[in-house]
Amino acid sequence: MSVVLNRPQSVNSLDPRMVQLIREGLEEAERDPLVEVVLFYGEGERGFCAGGDVKKMAHLVAHGKMEECLRFLEEEYRVDLTIHRFPKPVVVLADGITMGGGLGLSAGADVVVCTERTRSAMPETRIGFFPDVGATGWMFRKCPPGYPEYLGLTGYEMAGSECVRAGLATHMAASRDIPEIRAVLEKSRMDVSLERGEAAAGIVRLIEPFLRREIPSKPLMDDWVRNYFAGKTTVTGIVEGLRECSVFTDLCRDVFRELSERSPTSLVLTLNLLRMNEGRTIEDVLRTDLDAARFILSHPDFLEGVRARLIDKDDRPGWRPERIEEAERLACPLIGKT
Repeated sequence: MSVVLNRPQSVNSLDPRMVQLIREGLEEAERDPLVEVVLFYGEGERGFCAGGDVKKMAHLVAHGKMEECLRFLEEEYRVDLTIHRFPKPVVVLADGITMGGGLGLSAGADVVVCTERTRSAMPETRIGFFPDVGATGWMFRKCPPGYPEYLGLTGYEMAGSECVRAGLATHMAASRDIPEIRAVLEKSRMDVSLERGEAAAGIVRLIEPFLRREIPSKPLMDDWVRNYFAGKTTVTGIVEGLRECSVFTDLCRDVFRELSERSPTSLVLTLNLLRMNEGRTIEDVLRTDLDAARFILSHPDFLEGVRARLIDKDDRPGWRPERIEEAERLACPLIGKT
């Protein structure tokens, strides 16, 4: 069974109707004994899924419809959880932009195929939100040490084979081969008696001829990320480390600048969630995400971030508070209640 995201004009950003249709499709696939595998892909040339429809969320919040916005997120998280716990194998063809909620869909899949066109990131702190969809939990199971903090805080964009190296995809293929991979999967017949893991291994064997076997490693980059981000408990501590770093100085300077441009409250919230959610079940993480969403959607930085980055596009958000130190002092007691 194929689930096709079909809002190409918005890079298949998720809205309430799409989430409902995905949920209904998954329910049908689980009931139907003839469905052996669920295949996700996106229409259009730009990508699989750019995430949730943040402008729509901001519109709801701005017009006093917070509960409607939270219901949308709750339904989105329920779909993500369904994929994580689905009894049949799930495959995502993550060709092109795969960010935010798109990674939420792919995180629970057995096989995630990226391409040289894939760009993956959790850029939410840039707009005054946080990496939700369970990311502050599942990234620890998928990513090398330090990458959950690095990706979650900075929104660093992983490109092509980096998505496999960092754990956001399981395999890589050429973009030109995606239609043929899709055709192979849609036409194949599998043993429905197999458990999910065995069936997923069979899927990989089916598409093996299209997969690129060599994924370039970056041990020095991995060491840098681990040293400056893994296990850190304060954003100010990370920032101070970057200010004083003596290796990869250009990278340190760039990341320092990236962090300085993001919502201090979102950064503090994100790091607290990372420390809180490491090792927890996906069910617990998603419940915490909903509480955290209620907090941050009520905070002025969310509407201001969407205004500055996505609507007016002046890239001059007025964060409140402006300083990370103040956000750590003010926000932590609130966040601790999530």
